[in-house]
Amino acid sequence: MCNFANRIDTEMDLLNQLNFAEIFGSFLVMFAIIDITGSIPIFIGIESQGKHIKPLQAALVALALFLVFYFAGEGLLRLFGIDIASFAVAGAFVLFLLALEMIMGREIIKNEGTASGATIVPVAFPLIAGPGALTALLSLHAEYHTVNIMLGLLINIVIDYLVMRYLTKLERVLGGDIVYVLRKFFGVILLAIAVKLFVSNIAIVIKSISI
Repeated sequence: MCNFANRIDTEMDLLNQLNFAEIFGSFLVMFAIIDITGSIPIFIGIESQGKHIKPLQAALVALALFLVFYFAGEGLLRLFGIDIASFAVAGAFVLFLLALEMIMGREIIKNEGTASGATIVPVAFPLIAGPGALTALLSLHAEYHTVNIMLGLLINIVIDYLVMRYLTKLERVLGGDIVYVLRKFFGVILLAIAVKLFVSNIAIVIKSISI
């Protein structure tokens, strides 16, 4: 009876934590950084080289990487004496640079290529679950409830899967111009999010230093 009551309490807590604004915010951050629409030409190039992409496998591997980093990353930070707020501030700088890349069309953070398998490398990592996306996911922990972040992440993974699954059709529908506009638009959104993340957490960091 006690276990049943505890389970009910846990479920009620999760329901109370559900927040559509946080879900949308988490989704938007991850969508902007993963930039799956901007990766369409890359995916097409990979397949044109005779390397077959398995959409479901790539999506599941990327999801596993996100989950491991999200739930184990904080423990790893503690080993180095770093708190979530400090990591969020550092993550804000990374997001800021990624946003500048998207807006200016110039590579600031160099991505080193690899010749190994297409589905896991480079599709699942680093095109979907890249350093920027992993950093953003953990940084969001300082702002939103876990259940909302996970839902936002899951929506992104589903979209990533659908993009890879219907790659050829999307290429015909969107075209280069629309992909270009979407990249610039989400670059501006990501820039604003990076500023908000920095402002929200820098005060916490300064306060902890002054104590």
